[in-house]
Amino acid sequence: MTGYPLSSYKGEKVDVSVGNVSFSKDSFTVVAGPCSVETEEQILKTAETVSMLGASILRGGTYKYRKSPYTFSGLGDKGVEYLKKASIKASLPTVTEVMSIDKVSYLSKNVDMLQIGSRNMHNTPLLKEIGKTKVPVILKRGYMATIEETLLAAEHIAKEGNQNIVLCERGIRCFDDSLRFTLDLAGAILLKENSKFPVIIDPSHATGKSNLVKPLCLAASAAGLNGVMVEVHPEPRKALSDSEQSLTFDEFADLMDSLSIFTKNKNKITRSVGD
Repeated sequence: MTGYPLSSYKGEKVDVSVGNVSFSKDSFTVVAGPCSVETEEQILKTAETVSMLGASILRGGTYKYRKSPYTFSGLGDKGVEYLKKASIKASLPTVTEVMSIDKVSYLSKNVDMLQIGSRNMHNTPLLKEIGKTKVPVILKRGYMATIEETLLAAEHIAKEGNQNIVLCERGIRCFDDSLRFTLDLAGAILLKENSKFPVIIDPSHATGKSNLVKPLCLAASAAGLNGVMVEVHPEPRKALSDSEQSLTFDEFADLMDSLSIFTKNKNKITRSVGD
């Protein structure tokens, strides 16, 4: 058998539950939090704020892929401990990236959802190991991966028994260097049309610019996608990673207000009536 029979859309969509949150056709789920868990105080403050403003899931990087070996690469297990404390205090389920097979078991016991980053989308052994768990997972599209390759990556997970998969468009590399990457909104829509799994976008990583996050989140809602993942930091300028793409608390509040208004009104189109 070839293709992706377990991941393809056959008339029925899969709802993915993470704690008391569900990625489904009837919901628009907001995943928010810092690029990196830096201190206990930082993640606790962020968790309480994004929870109060309406986020459904708390994100926080604990093990980080970095281009340079001289930049902050995460707190590791200590960061996971801080993330877990924040989860309890803010009553939010959590997601963090898993980078290697040896961390799958540990993270599965300490966070509510795993994330496979863009660079690991082609890491077949890791995909299969996560597939052996029942832990929900966000699978990010590789920044040089096709739609078919992304669905085949999901198939590796599903074939091992785990169909709690959320697909994420996080930007692809192209010739234009004015942005960090280019958000492939059409690709995200195609993923949703061709797969039974929920599809979200990550406009923070896709653009690298905080001012572009809100309009792309609204575009995702208009396109009928299932949610967004955004980076939020108490003081973005002091962030140890991805400072330019992180939203302040005030900017996140504005985003949530705009999403709420837009969601309520997107089906209320005023039609002009002829004389």
